[in-house]
Amino acid sequence: DELWRYVLFSEFVFDLPVALPDTLKGVPHAPMEARPIVEDVCDRLRSDPKSRAVYIERAEAIEAELNLSDLCGTIEDLGERDTFPFEERTFLRTAIKGIVSGDTDATRRVLTRHKSSVWLGKGESQAQWELVRSGLSLVEACDDFERQLPDHTRSQAELIDFYLGSLREADRLQREFEQAAGDFLDQHGLMHEVISQARARYRRLAEKVQGVFVKHVETTGWPPTGRLANADTFDRLVADRLKESGCKVAYLMVDALRYELGVALEKLLAEDGPVELQAAYAQLPTITLVGMASLLPGARTGLTLSLENDSLVPKLAGSPVGNVTQRMNVLAKRYGDRFAEMPLNDFVRGKPKIAETVNLLVLRSTEIDSQLESNPETTLGLIPGTLKLIRVAIHKLRGMGFKEAVIVTDHGFFLNAQAEAGDVCVKPQGKWPVNAHDRMMLGDGTADGHSLVVSSEKVGIRGDFAQVALPRSMAPYRAGHLYFHGGASLAEAVVPVLVARLDTAVHTELRKVVVELSYKNGAKRITTRLPVIEVILVADDMFLQDTSVEILLEAQDSKGNVVGEPRPGGDVNPATRTVTLMPGQRKQIALRMDDEFRGKFKVLALNPTTLAAYSNLALETDYTE
Repeated sequence: DELWRYVLFSEFVFDLPVALPDTLKGVPHAPMEARPIVEDVCDRLRSDPKSRAVYIERAEAIEAELNLSDLCGTIEDLGERDTFPFEERTFLRTAIKGIVSGDTDATRRVLTRHKSSVWLGKGESQAQWELVRSGLSLVEACDDFERQLPDHTRSQAELIDFYLGSLREADRLQREFEQAAGDFLDQHGLMHEVISQARARYRRLAEKVQGVFVKHVETTGWPPTGRLANADTFDRLVADRLKESGCKVAYLMVDALRYELGVALEKLLAEDGPVELQAAYAQLPTITLVGMASLLPGARTGLTLSLENDSLVPKLAGSPVGNVTQRMNVLAKRYGDRFAEMPLNDFVRGKPKIAETVNLLVLRSTEIDSQLESNPETTLGLIPGTLKLIRVAIHKLRGMGFKEAVIVTDHGFFLNAQAEAGDVCVKPQGKWPVNAHDRMMLGDGTADGHSLVVSSEKVGIRGDFAQVALPRSMAPYRAGHLYFHGGASLAEAVVPVLVARLDTAVHTELRKVVVELSYKNGAKRITTRLPVIEVILVADDMFLQDTSVEILLEAQDSKGNVVGEPRPGGDVNPATRTVTLMPGQRKQIALRMDDEFRGKFKVLALNPTTLAAYSNLALETDYTE
């Protein structure tokens, strides 16, 4: 014990740029000339996987025993090395100060220096640094986009192209940041400033963009001419393919897959075969009821919106298409035994029997929308699960002889966590019998400074309503929406369409992948809800030395239920929750365990496309309740 204390305290003293507090001056430490030896010993203890866990335990015990956190609490600069855990909090404060004061270079310097810190072996530590990293990325991106915005505001087409090319990255970074914020429990109140600063920057950018967007809707209308309207998608991308003999097409109708998620999905699917992403322009109002109806055959000319018993009813060629049964009946009538449909989840998890006659299979997913509608703060982390399901479904469809999968959505969405108390739009004067999720109203009335009122035809709406009202800002007509869609904005109304080709010969996995998993030098019980698992890709094939492997980590109970998943960010891709490794590489991945779960479980390393297991590690919980 004394030797550990002597060595670690010596490193701390050597690294301290200021004098030691008087109360610590009597604690023994090595003379200055021993500095290179002491630092070398400490570096080795921290970097060697075999001694790292012991180092963490000893350093925590010595810090508590010497009361370093309290005695050195007022020292601002503790040097470069984080011998003890309390030093990490000081570095963290410096990083936070950089974001809040606009000195992002200082934050980046701390993040770079901290990349290889031993304290990242603690899941709680990874979480706070991930929040700082994602906050910094969001703030920097918003600054860049705000500078570029004036060059792209002259026309609706220019603004949309700016969004498709790069501005949508702000939406991705904001989603990843909100996911990190939702996952993080801020016990020390450290992160409040980072969260409010990042949200304020995104809010400012979103409002500037929306001001330009609404101005163009007012003059140019919607959907944009000469571009793919979402209501044309079936006729243009599916109907003709079904005329070719033997061509089997899957049509995946995914609720609330906004454009930046389409970009993430394209990257994911491109690893398994050719896929094309294009933008489409949603039918207004951007609500599920209308958006899903617009994905049916003939919707561009045949879709109308009616008012019946004070409710909005979408109709296709005069027949109601307001629920799943009515919408699926349209396809069943048209294609007969060539058509089948089921929920995406059932198709992936079950053993679906698809009749030989079927050449149009519709797979429906409502997970993203229903999860975000219920509780956006905690469910953002579930979005990767839907993307993962789609990837596995594509793999399954390929095996069933389908030639193409067309992935479409009804609308996008806007995450509104940055809303302030006054962020609400006053309703305009008039009669508005239909209120679409507080983001658009149908009826008739007069425009004012807060709302734009245009004829329904101007924004592509046919039926019983003469006019449409929409907020000129990103604010809804009622406060309290953390997640919304219904209105006209880039995030709500520009949507992805992906076409995956399944008939190409896909390279089969000939390679033998060997993954090793370990926890704390072979410990079998976890004492924290954020255990850090070490993942190593064993280099076993000399021909594959420079090829990376993507794996999906999951903790599963004895029934196969997922009870723990990797925290997104850092080495974990936030969109897919996968980890990419090169042969011989080892990474430390924090798993977030389900709060309610207790008992034995397995950590599995899976192939993300087939969900086949590369390896597993048996563990059990041992929390001190």
